[in-house]
Amino acid sequence: MEYKITLKKIFGHLHTINKHRFKVFCLCCRVGIPWRGLVHDLSKYSPIEFWESARYYDKGNFSPIRTCKKVKGYSNAWIHHKNSNRHHYEYWYDYNAPTPSPIIPFKYFLEMICDSFAAGMTYQGKNWDQHYQLTYWSRVKDQSRMHPKMRDLLERVYKDVDKEGLKPILKRKRLKRLYDEYTVEK
Repeated sequence: MEYKITLKKIFGHLHTINKHRFKVFCLCCRVGIPWRGLVHDLSKYSPIEFWESARYYDKGNFSPIRTCKKVKGYSNAWIHHKNSNRHHYEYWYDYNAPTPSPIIPFKYFLEMICDSFAAGMTYQGKNWDQHYQLTYWSRVKDQSRMHPKMRDLLERVYKDVDKEGLKPILKRKRLKRLYDEYTVEK
């Protein structure tokens, strides 16, 4: 298959980015970090991210970065994206540090949660439900190099949403309590 940039792919990808960012903004407002939601993923409009993603865009049902990695073995867009956005645990990853993957600050954890749910909603569309994130997480969590406490915290949030739904869980006070429960040394 040949991966060419077309107008259809450009506008399709642009629509997906905008849809995702709007969902993140709405969720970030719900958890009390509207500014993080407003500036979320602005790097996706940078040439290095936008053009590579437009080239591998396909209907907006999954990240074009996934396709790029399958075809090329890596993605310059992903390398740029994770190194430009603090809501990705990979941003904080340092192979040479005593703890290579630290516990990320609370506001970026909140943005990470909002990003995760918004990505599921964007890519799944009408098929998204409160069970989706936990199901997806169960498939990918073992590939993560995230700090074990952060990994356990994410799983807890996904399990709570799976049981109770999104609205009661995505509240700043509740998420802060969980964050402290899982990350603060006792």
